[in-house]
Amino acid sequence: MTRKKKTRSLADKVTIRTGRRKDFKKWRHDNPDQVTSSRRFVAKKQQQRKLQAVRKLARQQEGQNIVIHPDKEGDNPSGDHS
Repeated sequence: MTRKKKTRSLADKVTIRTGRRKDFKKWRHDNPDQVTSSRRFVAKKQQQRKLQAVRKLARQQEGQNIVIHPDKEGDNPSGDHS
């Protein structure tokens, strides 16, 4: 049984911007200056970054302090190891 020959797609030959995804991707690649994110998306991402920063700061503050180089006097604020 022979297979049916695939038809060649016309999507690559399209030069105008249509509603098709492939055409839009090509147009977006060719015109990066005209592509901007929506205000809603930008606001959402800003909010996510702020929340992430707050969580990171909280994690850092609740963690225990460790002395990296206990034998050096400059790094040890307590001054016990003299």
